[in-house]
Formats: sequence, C-alpha cells, structure tokens
Amino acid sequence: MSPMQPSDFERHGFAAGMREGFVAFLPVSVGLIPWALVVGMAMTSAGFTPLQAMGMNIIVFAGTAQLGTLPLIVDNAPLWLIVTTGLALNLRFLIFSAGIAPGFRGIGTGWRWLCGHLLTDGSFAVCYDKLMQVDNPRWRLGFYLVTGVWTWLLWQTFTLAGIFAAGIVPKSWSLEFMATIALIVLLVPMAKARPMLVAAIVGGGSAVLLRSMPLRLGVVTAICLGIAAGFAAEHWQEKKTA
Repeated sequence: MSPMQPSDFERHGFAAGMREGFVAFLPVSVGLIPWALVVGMAMTSAGFTPLQAMGMNIIVFAGTAQLGTLPLIVDNAPLWLIVTTGLALNLRFLIFSAGIAPGFRGIGTGWRWLCGHLLTDGSFAVCYDKLMQVDNPRWRLGFYLVTGVWTWLLWQTFTLAGIFAAGIVPKSWSLEFMATIALIVLLVPMAKARPMLVAAIVGGGSAVLLRSMPLRLGVVTAICLGIAAGFAAEHWQEKKTA
C-alpha cells in the first residue's frame, strides 16, 4: 500500500474541507443578500422594533418562515396558527435532513446539533453530493460547516441592514423579485432529483390553486401536499429500483 501523498492530506483535512466548501458556496451565497434585506425590511414594516426583529431573526433563522408568519402576526392571528404555519413552512428541512444525514457518519452528536441548526436550502444544495462522496468525516464537517456559518453571518448582517434601511431603499428596486430569483437558483439544482421535482410541482401548483383559502392556510396545505408527494415519489423510485 503506497503512503498517502501530501495532496491527500490536504484534501481530507478539516481546513481543506472548509476551503473547498467556501469556494463552492460563495456564488450561491450572493443570492442571500437581497433575501435577507427583504426580510429585514418586512419585519420593520410589520411594526417590529430592531430588537424584536433581530431576536426573531436569530431564533427562527428561516427567511421563508419569517415572511410567511409576518402577515399572521400583523393580523393578530391565533398563536397556534402562527406556530403551525412556521412549522409547515420549514417541513422541507425534514426531507433535507433525512437526505443529508448519511453525510454526517462518524461525526459527533454535538456537531450534528450545530449543523442541524445551520442547515439551509443553499447548504443542502451545495453540500449533498460532496458529503456522500468523501469518506473522511473531518473533511466533510469542514465543507459543510463553512457553508452554514457563512450563511448565518450573511443572514444576520444583511437582515440588520434591511431593518435600518426599511425607510431608505426605494420600493422601485424590487428586492422582493431579486429574492425570488435567488430561491429559484437554489431550487433548480435540487430539482434534478425526481422526488424533489415532484414535490416542487405539486407544492407550487397547490399553492396557486389554494391561494384563496382563509388565513393563508392554502400555503400550509400546499406544503403538506408537496412533501407527501415527494415522499411518495421517493418510495415509488426505491420500489422500482429494488
């Protein structure tokens, strides 16, 4: 058996994983900036103080759930509905975490808890293939962790900027549209997997068809239908290949 070459050490070290993860994730992370600005401005427009807005931003750390529950909070909707909506909007992370879990083989429980908190759409899209391909757990941890920490820092920084820029940035800049484009960029690579594509089509179509439901329950229902369709497609795919 030949000795390990220096290039092998570099590739499989924690620091090397962080370097490669940062380079891979950097183009995707640019899309977080308008999204975070929109969330910050939306929370301010909803009447949140800067302290309340940043408190929600740190605790929830989920832009879709934050924006999805803001109208309910403003309308003084029941607490159970606000919580249920936030949980429903984040149900996709059950699929993400189940899918990416094998990539954390050999990594301690404490690190897994931290990585779970840092899991985002972008981290899943960028890290999934690499975490399945590389054996060394230190390299995998470094690759994933840098994407999560960088996302957290960008999110907190530019949400704070959005909070204080709410009365300054012109509405004609259409940052909401830019944020939507950023989400689509994340969706495209994930939709290459058939279950993800089925979930996106069913969930998106249902959201349009059910948009007239009261208390925005159409969105919650659409999310549940999309997730159910994704699980069904995955089960059918596994059964077909067995």
